[in-house]
This record gives sequence, structure tokens and C-alpha cells, in this order.
Amino acid sequence: MTEQRLLDTGRLPASTEMSPKQVVEKTELLQHIPAGTQVYVTDLGNCSEDMIVDAARLLRDNRLTAVPHMAARRYPSMAAFERRITRLTQEAGVTEVLVIAGEADKSGPLTSSVALLETGLFDKLGIKKIAVAGHPEGAPDIKPDVIKSFLMHKHELAAQSDAEFRIVTQFGFDPHRVSLWLDELREWGNQFPVHVGVAGPAKMTTLLKYAAFAGVENSLNFLKKRGGAVVSMLAGYDPDTMVDPLENRVVSQPGTQLAQIHVYPFGGIEKTANWLHGRGSWSFQPSTSTLTANESA
Repeated sequence: MTEQRLLDTGRLPASTEMSPKQVVEKTELLQHIPAGTQVYVTDLGNCSEDMIVDAARLLRDNRLTAVPHMAARRYPSMAAFERRITRLTQEAGVTEVLVIAGEADKSGPLTSSVALLETGLFDKLGIKKIAVAGHPEGAPDIKPDVIKSFLMHKHELAAQSDAEFRIVTQFGFDPHRVSLWLDELREWGNQFPVHVGVAGPAKMTTLLKYAAFAGVENSLNFLKKRGGAVVSMLAGYDPDTMVDPLENRVVSQPGTQLAQIHVYPFGGIEKTANWLHGRGSWSFQPSTSTLTANESA
């Protein structure tokens, strides 16, 4: 299971994410994203299925790779899940998905990401790449041994699937902790390529809010303790303090599973794109001329 590592620029390639509403109502943002880039389509329960499908189709029509979130607990029935993945593949040409459990307070017949994988629908409908979640710092309300068990079970399911699997991690601010987790992953025998989650450039107040929600306060505290050379309340956060050590790992350990970064655009798509273009993780070639939802229908 190998993926591209460093680009010719010496930098890791990057994916990002957008809400369905952003994609559909602010299509001008897509011009900042290079063709072929994986753009994850979030599902926070505040957008209709039609809008999610429209967003995936718009990304495809703009020569971007839509990666919709498939959150198990969002589906009230197996039929609802089958309808969603069928529409995404047939109406929007989706071939990649991120499979997650979703909010713990939602209850339905599908209670975990494993339950979605075990349906066999992803293979049946031609999904070629499946991303699953990784948590270098652990996850709120989930014991470490449970996280390990689920991740290794997904490794077993991958061996039975036609799709390529990868791990996409929660964002963090401590590259040393990520390296330790990558070592742990290898020791477990898990061989999935890893796309490490990185917070894009943003104000500290914004990061504080998202870090508290995601349960990565320890990593954020590590960042703040490093002082003004890394971050200030006025200047905001410099993501290269996280990414540069990860790229050094790729150079020093060519066999590492670290394959890419996934950037959470907390400061906005345009600011994220400017940073990624400037550092060489993205090409300056735009995706294409932007299409509206009606034009792509």
C-alpha cells in the first residue's frame, strides 16, 4: 500500500475540505484549488442530501476529487444509507469516501464506520478509495484499546475489499506525538497510508474553539507553550511548525506510512490555498473555470 510522498518541491501534497453549502453557494472558491485535489465534503447534519450530491457533482465538474463524509449514525435506516451512496456514485461520479461513525448521540441501525464497511455497498457501487479516521491523540469518550481494535478490524476488511484504504487523522499541533503514533501504527501491523490532519492558518481564537470541540486540547497546549516564535494571539498560527517536522520524517524514513497532509481550513479556503500554494504543496494551476450548480446539472 504505497502512495506518493514528497512532491518535486520537497513538500507533502495536500487535500482539504469544504461544507456542501460552501461548494454550492461559493463556487468561486474552487478556483483556488488545483485540479485533481481531494476535497472532502463534510456532513454536519445541516445540509440536505440534494445539496451534498450537488456539491460532489460540482467538485467533479471542476476537475476536483470529491470525498464525501459517510457518517454511519446520520442514516435512520439501511435504505437511507444505500440511497445516499447510490446517488453520490451515480449522479456525482464519486469514487472516494471518508467513512466515520458520526455523533455519539445519534442512534440508528448503523452505529459505527465498521458497520458501513461491512455492508459491502462501497465495493458494489464502485468506490475505489476509502478513508478511515485516525486519532494520534486519542478521541473523546473512546478508550485507546477500542480505537486500536476498530482500526485493526478495518485493516482486515481492507484485505477483503477492492478499494484502497487510507487513514486521515484528526488535526493536531504536536508533530512529535504524530511521529510516535505512526510508530505505534507500524508496531500494530497496520499498513494503511496516512494523511495527517493539519490546521490551516487561522487566528488563535478560532483554533481554540475547534480544538476544544475536537478534544485536542493537549496538542494545543503544547503549541501555546512553545511561545511567540510559533504563535501569537495577533499573528495567528503558522502550520509549517507542524508540517516541516513531518516532511523531515519522510526524508529520514522513506518507508514511513506518512503520505500526505489533510488541511482543515479553519481560516478559510482562500487563506489555506495561499499558504499551500506558497509552500509548494499545491500547484498554482487553477482547477478550471467555475461552474454553477445549475450549469452542472
